[in-house]
Amino acid sequence: MTIKTYEPQIIAAQPIGAWTGEVYRRVVVEGLRKQLAVEGLTQPHWWTLNHAAGRPGGWTRTTLIERLTPYDDQDTAFDAVFDDLINRGWLTEEADGAFTLTEEGEAGRLRARERNLKINERAHEGIDTDELVTTINVLRRMVANLGGNGNLPD
Repeated sequence: MTIKTYEPQIIAAQPIGAWTGEVYRRVVVEGLRKQLAVEGLTQPHWWTLNHAAGRPGGWTRTTLIERLTPYDDQDTAFDAVFDDLINRGWLTEEADGAFTLTEEGEAGRLRARERNLKINERAHEGIDTDELVTTINVLRRMVANLGGNGNLPD
Protein backbone atom coordinates (compact mmCIF):
# COMPACT_ATOMS: atom_id res chain seq x y z
CA MET A 1 0.00 0.00 0.00
CA THR A 2 1.25 3.46 -0.86
CA ILE A 3 1.06 5.98 1.93
CA LYS A 4 0.79 9.74 1.48
CA THR A 5 3.64 12.13 2.15
CA TYR A 6 2.98 14.97 4.60
CA GLU A 7 4.87 18.03 5.73
CA PRO A 8 7.10 17.39 8.79
CA GLN A 9 5.11 19.74 11.04
CA ILE A 10 1.93 17.77 10.32
CA ILE A 11 3.64 14.48 11.15
CA ALA A 12 5.20 15.94 14.30
CA ALA A 13 1.74 16.99 15.53
CA GLN A 14 0.39 13.44 15.36
CA PRO A 15 -0.53 11.71 18.66
CA ILE A 16 2.23 9.16 19.31
CA GLY A 17 -0.08 7.05 21.48
CA ALA A 18 -2.56 6.61 18.66
CA TRP A 19 0.12 5.47 16.23
CA THR A 20 1.97 3.19 18.66
CA GLY A 21 -1.39 1.74 19.69
CA GLU A 22 -2.29 1.02 16.08
CA VAL A 23 1.09 -0.64 15.47
CA TYR A 24 0.61 -2.71 18.64
CA ARG A 25 -2.84 -3.89 17.54
CA ARG A 26 -1.64 -4.80 14.05
CA VAL A 27 1.66 -6.44 15.00
CA VAL A 28 0.85 -8.06 18.34
CA VAL A 29 -2.90 -8.56 18.52
CA GLU A 30 -3.72 -9.23 14.86
CA GLY A 31 -0.33 -10.65 13.89
CA LEU A 32 1.77 -12.39 16.49
CA ARG A 33 -1.05 -13.62 18.75
CA LYS A 34 -2.92 -15.11 15.79
CA GLN A 35 0.21 -16.88 14.58
CA LEU A 36 0.95 -18.22 18.06
CA ALA A 37 -2.60 -19.56 18.27
CA VAL A 38 -1.78 -21.88 15.34
CA GLU A 39 0.43 -23.78 17.83
CA GLY A 40 -2.16 -23.39 20.60
CA LEU A 41 0.06 -20.81 22.28
CA THR A 42 -0.56 -17.44 23.87
CA GLN A 43 1.95 -14.64 24.07
CA PRO A 44 2.85 -15.61 27.68
CA HIS A 45 3.56 -19.15 26.43
CA TRP A 46 5.88 -17.61 23.84
CA TRP A 47 7.68 -15.50 26.41
CA THR A 48 8.14 -18.54 28.65
CA LEU A 49 9.54 -20.68 25.84
CA ASN A 50 12.00 -17.96 24.81
CA HIS A 51 13.20 -17.33 28.34
CA ALA A 52 13.65 -21.04 29.02
CA ALA A 53 15.54 -21.42 25.73
CA GLY A 54 17.72 -18.38 26.40
CA ARG A 55 18.77 -19.40 29.89
CA PRO A 56 18.21 -23.14 30.41
CA GLY A 57 17.75 -23.95 34.09
CA GLY A 58 17.96 -20.25 34.93
CA TRP A 59 14.28 -19.50 35.55
CA THR A 60 11.82 -20.65 38.19
CA ARG A 61 8.12 -19.91 38.49
CA THR A 62 8.83 -17.03 40.84
CA THR A 63 11.63 -15.43 38.82
CA LEU A 64 9.82 -15.84 35.51
CA ILE A 65 6.55 -14.41 36.84
CA GLU A 66 8.50 -11.45 38.22
CA ARG A 67 10.21 -10.97 34.85
CA LEU A 68 7.12 -11.33 32.65
CA THR A 69 4.40 -9.58 34.64
CA PRO A 70 5.40 -6.04 33.56
CA TYR A 71 4.81 -7.03 29.90
CA ASP A 72 1.49 -8.79 30.47
CA ASP A 73 -1.66 -6.98 29.37
CA GLN A 74 -3.89 -10.04 29.57
CA ASP A 75 -4.02 -10.62 33.35
CA THR A 76 -2.29 -13.96 32.78
CA ALA A 77 -2.29 -16.77 35.31
CA PHE A 78 1.35 -17.66 34.65
CA ASP A 79 1.27 -20.85 36.71
CA ALA A 80 -1.40 -22.16 34.32
CA VAL A 81 0.83 -21.28 31.35
CA PHE A 82 3.79 -23.09 32.91
CA ASP A 83 1.65 -26.11 33.77
CA ASP A 84 0.28 -26.23 30.22
CA LEU A 85 3.78 -26.28 28.74
CA ILE A 86 4.84 -28.97 31.24
CA ASN A 87 1.75 -31.06 30.43
CA ARG A 88 2.50 -30.79 26.70
CA GLY A 89 5.99 -32.09 27.36
CA TRP A 90 7.54 -28.84 26.15
CA LEU A 91 8.97 -27.74 29.49
CA THR A 92 10.32 -29.55 32.51
CA GLU A 93 10.49 -28.31 36.07
CA GLU A 94 13.45 -29.67 37.98
CA ALA A 95 13.46 -30.51 41.70
CA ASP A 96 15.04 -27.10 42.41
CA GLY A 97 12.18 -25.43 40.49
CA ALA A 98 14.26 -24.54 37.44
CA PHE A 99 12.65 -24.74 34.00
CA THR A 100 14.26 -26.48 31.05
CA LEU A 101 12.91 -26.59 27.51
CA THR A 102 12.52 -30.08 26.02
CA GLU A 103 13.27 -31.03 22.42
CA GLU A 104 9.53 -30.89 21.68
CA GLY A 105 9.37 -27.47 23.29
CA GLU A 106 12.27 -26.19 21.23
CA ALA A 107 10.69 -27.55 18.05
CA GLY A 108 7.40 -25.80 18.87
CA ARG A 109 9.23 -22.59 19.76
CA LEU A 110 11.06 -22.65 16.43
CA ARG A 111 7.82 -23.24 14.48
CA ALA A 112 6.19 -20.29 16.24
CA ARG A 113 9.33 -18.21 15.73
CA GLU A 114 9.17 -18.74 11.95
CA ARG A 115 5.56 -17.53 11.87
CA ASN A 116 6.42 -14.51 14.03
CA LEU A 117 9.38 -13.60 11.84
CA LYS A 118 7.03 -13.35 8.85
CA ILE A 119 4.89 -10.80 10.73
CA ASN A 120 7.99 -8.76 11.60
CA GLU A 121 9.23 -8.94 8.01
CA ARG A 122 5.89 -7.59 6.77
CA ALA A 123 5.93 -4.81 9.38
CA HIS A 124 9.47 -3.79 8.34
CA GLU A 125 8.83 -3.74 4.57
CA GLY A 126 10.19 -0.54 3.04
CA ILE A 127 11.92 0.52 6.26
CA ASP A 128 15.70 0.56 6.22
CA THR A 129 17.78 -0.38 9.25
CA ASP A 130 18.73 3.21 10.09
CA GLU A 131 15.06 4.26 10.14
CA LEU A 132 14.15 1.32 12.34
CA VAL A 133 17.01 2.01 14.78
CA THR A 134 16.02 5.69 14.98
CA THR A 135 12.39 4.76 15.61
CA ILE A 136 13.25 2.29 18.38
CA ASN A 137 15.63 4.78 20.00
CA VAL A 138 13.01 7.53 19.92
CA LEU A 139 10.46 5.20 21.52
CA ARG A 140 13.02 4.14 24.15
CA ARG A 141 13.62 7.82 25.00
CA MET A 142 9.86 8.44 25.27
CA VAL A 143 9.49 5.48 27.64
CA ALA A 144 12.34 6.83 29.79
CA ASN A 145 10.91 10.36 29.68
CA LEU A 146 7.64 8.99 31.05
CA GLY A 147 9.33 7.17 33.93
CA GLY A 148 9.75 3.74 32.36
CA ASN A 149 12.80 1.67 31.63
CA GLY A 150 14.10 2.64 28.18
CA ASN A 151 16.83 0.01 28.20
CA LEU A 152 16.64 -3.11 26.08
CA PRO A 153 15.59 -6.27 27.96
CA ASP A 154 18.42 -8.38 29.34
